[in-house]
Amino acid sequence: MTLTRRSILAAAPALAAGAVLGSGTPVLAQARSAPLRVGLIPILAVAPIIVAEKEGWLKEAGLSLGITTFESGPNMIQALASGTLDVYVAGVAPLGVARAKGIDVKVVAATSVEENVFVAGPKLARFAEKGVAPAEVFKRYRDSAGTPARLATQPLGSVPNTTLQHWLWEVAKADPKDVTIVSMGIDATQQAVLAGAVEGGILREPAVSIVTGRNPAIRLMALGGEMFPNQPGTVVAVTRALLDREPDAVQAIVTGIVRAIDLIGRDPERVAPIIEASLGKGLVDTATIRRALVSPATRFAADPRAIVEATAAMQRYQVKLGALDREVPLDGLFEPRFYERAVAGK
Repeated sequence: MTLTRRSILAAAPALAAGAVLGSGTPVLAQARSAPLRVGLIPILAVAPIIVAEKEGWLKEAGLSLGITTFESGPNMIQALASGTLDVYVAGVAPLGVARAKGIDVKVVAATSVEENVFVAGPKLARFAEKGVAPAEVFKRYRDSAGTPARLATQPLGSVPNTTLQHWLWEVAKADPKDVTIVSMGIDATQQAVLAGAVEGGILREPAVSIVTGRNPAIRLMALGGEMFPNQPGTVVAVTRALLDREPDAVQAIVTGIVRAIDLIGRDPERVAPIIEASLGKGLVDTATIRRALVSPATRFAADPRAIVEATAAMQRYQVKLGALDREVPLDGLFEPRFYERAVAGK
C-alpha cells in the first residue's frame, strides 16, 4: 500500500482512539505520566518511531518514550519476559520464540521489509565476479584460502540468522564445508567486516552504507528479497497489557509510524539529520544516513498484514533450523486494526 500525505490526513475522522489533532495524531484523554518503555536495535529500520518522536507527534498525543537499545531481537525477549518493556521494535522472528514461552505480545505495525542483506569483505568479494553463483564464490574462496569463509550474523532465532541460513542452504545451495557461521552482535558484525575478521556478514542500513563507504572493496552481494522473499523485517510489537490498558497510546504510536514512513519517503533530506542525531551518535555523518535512506537495502513499510505469510514461512524455517521447537500459531500475533485506522479513508 502506497502512503500519501493526503491518505494519512484523511485517516483522522476514522481514528477511534481519543481526540484527534488536525494533523491526524490521536490525543490521549490524559497525558501519560511515565514514558513508554521502548526497546529497539540501532538500525535504520527503527527510524519511523524515532522520526515520530522527534517531529513531536507523540508528544502532541501525550506520550514520551524511554528508549533502551539492544544488540539483537532475541536479547530483547528477556526484557519483555521480565516486564521491563512496553514496546518492542526489532525483528519479527524472535516474537515466535516469545509466544512459545508464553509472552503475550502483539505486532501492531511493521517498519521495513527485506532489510537484511549480505555483504562480502574484500577477500571474498574478489571471487564474486558477475555471473558467478554464490555457492561457487564460497567454493573458490575455500579452495584459495584453505579455510571456509567466515560469515557473521546475529544469534540463532534472529531474522538475520534465519535469513542467512535460508539463503545459504535453500537458495544458493552452498556447501556447508565452504562456510562457517559466526554469531555476534550488530556492532560487532559491522566492525568484523570492516576489520577483515570475517569474510562477509549480514548487515542492515546504515551499516551497509558505512562499510561500503569506508572500503569500496566491500561489496553488497545479495539483497534481502533474494535471500528470503518478502523477508519480514523490523516490526513494532506491544505487550498485551499495554494494548488492553492503553489502546489510545498504541494508536498514537502506529499513526506516528505511518506518518513518519510517509515523510521519510517524501523528504529524506529533512529526516536524515533527525535520524543521524539518534542513530549516528557522532560516528555516522548525515551524508551516510542520506545514502542509507535511498539504498537498495532500505524498504520502509508499515502494513503488518503484508508480512503475515512471510513470517509464517520464516517460522517454519526456524523449526527446521532448530531455533524453534514447533510452529506457533500466528492468529493472535498480528493486530492490524491500529494500522487500518491510521490509513482509513485512503
